[in-house]
Amino acid sequence: MSAAASFAVVDPSSEPAIDILRRYNVDIVGRFHGREASDEEVRRTMVDEPSDDLAGDSGVFVVAYLGVEVVGCGGVRFISDDIAELTRVFVDASVRGGGVGASMVEYLEGFVRESRRKRIRLDTREDLVEARRLYSRLGYVDVPAFNAEPYAEVWLEKLLY
Repeated sequence: MSAAASFAVVDPSSEPAIDILRRYNVDIVGRFHGREASDEEVRRTMVDEPSDDLAGDSGVFVVAYLGVEVVGCGGVRFISDDIAELTRVFVDASVRGGGVGASMVEYLEGFVRESRRKRIRLDTREDLVEARRLYSRLGYVDVPAFNAEPYAEVWLEKLLY
């Protein structure tokens, strides 16, 4: 188990956010293609799938720190008065398995509770097994597809009380 992570809400266009979002995209694009992602693929993904709505009234973006090192990120997008969407959840491979991901998801769920939304949902890919295992452990359950996102293969939801 690693040392406890700390979390900070940051603007998605800030330096720590851009750094960790780049690492997030290197990981997911590479896994999708089964090879190392090229710089151009990562750049294109970051342009095509921006995170700028994860701020202000529409959402929140959080980075995770171990000491001064940024090791993860996650966001919440406010979809409706009742529903929030968990997105961009990532923990650097060098610290996976140490509890950072679970702590971050629970931290993000706190923003959803504060907003008085009762349902948090997400979509993910089947090959992101660590993420799926984490969500299951935290009480997320399979639900029917709620979007037609091109990379979504698994849809999960958790009711917050």
